[in-house]
Amino acid sequence: MVVRHEDPLRTPDDHLEDWVVEALSERRGSATIIEVCKSVWDRHEGDLRSFGDVFYTWQYDIRWAAHRLRRREVLRSASLSPSGMWELAFRPEMKGKP
Repeated sequence: MVVRHEDPLRTPDDHLEDWVVEALSERRGSATIIEVCKSVWDRHEGDLRSFGDVFYTWQYDIRWAAHRLRRREVLRSASLSPSGMWELAFRPEMKGKP
């Protein structure tokens, strides 16, 4: 699926945040950074290529996207997740757990 760049207010960073959540949702809310990046590449290679210079920095930029998602409490804090894992802050199987 190629993203249409018709909305000037949506940046590649916005898309990366959406794609991190998408990748984690597909994996029941938890995945390694490598699994997330593979998923993003498999589903959005065309989009990444269309973003110009972001194509060369997206694996760095996706880590900043995860950082922003943590600050907004969409992802669990890195201190609460196993090393190398990204986790959605709320997953159905985590009901009632921090």
